[in-house]
Amino acid sequence: MKIPMTRRNFSMQAYWDNQVESWTPKLHFDQQTMDWESWHRTARTKYMELLGDFPAPVPLDAEVESSVEDGDLIRERVVFNSEPYMSVPCQVLRPKTMAADGSNAALICSHGHGLYGKDAVAGIRATADLSANIDTHNYDYGLQMAKAGYLTISPDLRGFGERRDGRDPFPGRDPCNVNYLRGTMLNRWPLTLNIWDMKCCVDYLESRLEVDPKRIGMMGLSQGGTMTAWTVAAEPRIAAADIMGYINPWKAFAFDRINFCGSQIVPGIYAWFDTDDIAGLIAPRPLLLDMGIYDDCFFIHDLRKGYEGVKRIYEAADAADRLWKQIHPSGHGWGGVEEAAKFFGTYL
Repeated sequence: MKIPMTRRNFSMQAYWDNQVESWTPKLHFDQQTMDWESWHRTARTKYMELLGDFPAPVPLDAEVESSVEDGDLIRERVVFNSEPYMSVPCQVLRPKTMAADGSNAALICSHGHGLYGKDAVAGIRATADLSANIDTHNYDYGLQMAKAGYLTISPDLRGFGERRDGRDPFPGRDPCNVNYLRGTMLNRWPLTLNIWDMKCCVDYLESRLEVDPKRIGMMGLSQGGTMTAWTVAAEPRIAAADIMGYINPWKAFAFDRINFCGSQIVPGIYAWFDTDDIAGLIAPRPLLLDMGIYDDCFFIHDLRKGYEGVKRIYEAADAADRLWKQIHPSGHGWGGVEEAAKFFGTYL
């Protein structure tokens, strides 16, 4: 059938705007017409299909390269393997008084987009610029949550921190997009590979003498929020999650504002899910959504829409009491240790 056009169009931006104007993903949760259990079963199967194949597992061969006292904490540099020819550098922090008796809670603390990777999250104030980055986003949640009594692990994502191929590896190009395009040629996505590395973090935490494997949580800001949502949806061993500044409609931040990159998508995702659906796959496990009123990366009105979508899923899962929110009077950053410690203290 020929579809008439009222006017000719040559713009790709206008084309995409038209495509998503009234777009509804095929498995977007509808509380009025969908049974949660059936939706969750079907949606998780499709979600895992979209992620594609994970790498072949290898022995972690984890190594503690250094262990030093840092105030009331022990700070360790840990490196382990996640697949053939790929290793993951991490900062691990824990209270000096933490017993090695398998009773303690642990948190994976994922960093966001930017130059500094795990170092900001782990509170390494090695330079003035790094320190300013921490202060701007209240970014050192790996450090602050360790001070609150948790063992925290802060890994570098692929393409960031020590895993970035130089400060400007592809001049004039976003390294995330270059790596994504390379991955499409091999049918492997950077986001899926990073999820695999987070699953390996769970493997590592389960090997720690201090940690209770049933008391593992995850938290992250911005791209770290992406990683937290997507990883916890795929990894049932993670018992609770804190997503900071990420859950809002794809149309708003990916199509209207182009605020995304190749490290934060997999092919076909919006054909099937919006971000609230991905977070909803975490249900009925406890989830905290952290939102800044003055966030100029993910706008508060969009974050509220994302929260309402997740809320509908948690209500349908009879788990509304396990969905928490924190709305804080600051920008693109973490709402702070008080609410996060209360949340994880309740559920871990």
